[in-house]
This record gives sequence, structure tokens and C-alpha cells, in this order.
Amino acid sequence: MLLAIDVGNTQTVIGLYGDGDSSHELVDHWRVATRHDRTCDEHALLVQQLLSAAGHDWQGDVHGISISSGVPDVTMELRRMCERYLDIDPVVLGAGVKTGMPVLYDNPKEVGADRIANAVGAYDLYGGPTIVVDFGTATTFDVISAAGEYMGGAIVPGIEISMDALFGRAAALRRVELVEPRSVIGKTTVESIQSGVIYGYSSMIDGMCDRIEEVIGEPTVIATGGLADLISPVSDSIERVEPWLTLHGLRLIWEKNAG
Repeated sequence: MLLAIDVGNTQTVIGLYGDGDSSHELVDHWRVATRHDRTCDEHALLVQQLLSAAGHDWQGDVHGISISSGVPDVTMELRRMCERYLDIDPVVLGAGVKTGMPVLYDNPKEVGADRIANAVGAYDLYGGPTIVVDFGTATTFDVISAAGEYMGGAIVPGIEISMDALFGRAAALRRVELVEPRSVIGKTTVESIQSGVIYGYSSMIDGMCDRIEEVIGEPTVIATGGLADLISPVSDSIERVEPWLTLHGLRLIWEKNAG
């Protein structure tokens, strides 16, 4: 079985893919907090517990690991975990790893590994031109051409970062549950914050997608990431929600590099 691990600055998503005829099937998945100080032994214990709870023998069942990570310390410890506990050489998305997708960035090494995995997964599912909107620590836009090239994109402070800044700087405002309010015109402070976050971010998404469409033509717009389900229902531009898009891209990249 293949273990796909996407390490973000806030959360880490782990997916387990099957063997044989079910190798394209996501058998199970987990979302855990990213701890920058977690050691290789702690990573091993965590992964073992997650897989054991789902009825899997991690040392007997896992034969491959594919990793995208934006946190170098975690990347290093995951490599050590693979070496010490599994005797597996993981595919860590970065320089020298085959993706099958030309990267048109001025410096391709600057592109985050998760963004490349998203682009590879999106092009496999929907072709191009395509826009991937990833709602993570940052909200990112990744643009794939009709020819399957990674063209670039845009990066915006994420929803949770923006809210942290708001509550940290405005003493009179408090944290609220992120749900859609009764109206775009808030009648309470809570509803006003909810309206600003949900409708404001959806309008930003739609405006950015409109601007990108002027450059690449009519695209398929895909949302992924932990908060995709929050914004997608009120966005006019988002057509598809793929919560495990990064894992799908990691599986495809692993297949290009394994063996």
C-alpha cells in the first residue's frame, strides 16, 4: 500500500492507497496538526497508531511513501522515520523528482511541493486550462494550461491567518464560528464578521478567477484544502471540490518515480 503525506504549516494530511486493482483508491485518510518539533520516533508512533486503528499493519502493508512538505524540519524527520522503521526510500516532491508537468515559474524550485501535487492531480482529473484554489494556511491559486503546464499563480493570506490578525489587533472583537450568516448584511458583530469572512473571501476568489480567465480562457475551477467546503457553496466560480487533490497528485508522482 502507498502512504501519501502532505505536510502543511498548520495541518498534515495522510492518505493510504490500496494495492493491485485498488491502487487508485484512497482507502483511508487522516488530518492531524503539524508539529514542527515532532521527532522521527514520534512520527512513527503517530502513523502506526492511525493505521492500526483502521486495521492496517504499517510495517507489513506499506510499501511506498510519497511526501510533499513545506516544513523542512518535518521533512527531515519523516525521511528518518522511513529509513529507521520501514526501510523505504520515500519519494519527496522537490528538485529531481519527475512530475510529468513542465513548470513555467522563473525559478521552478520556488514553487511549493503541495502546489505542484495539486496541479498534477487537477490536470489528471480535469485536463486544462484549470485553476486550483487551495484553502490552507495561505489561500493559493495554481494555474494549469491547456497543454498541461504549470503556469504560476497567486498567494493570499489564508482565512485563519486573517482572522488571527483581526482578533489580535482588535480588542473588542472575539472569535466566532465560521458558518454562513443569515444575510450579507450582518445584524450582530458575530454575523458581520461571518459575512466579511465568508462572502468577502468568496468575492475575492471569484474576482481572481475572473482575472485569470482573461489570460488563459475559460477554465475548470477546483477547490481543495481544509476550508474549501466553507467557501465553495457561496462562490460563483468554483465548480468542483476535491478534498484529497494533493494526495491524488502525490500518488501520481510516486507512480512516475517508484522503482
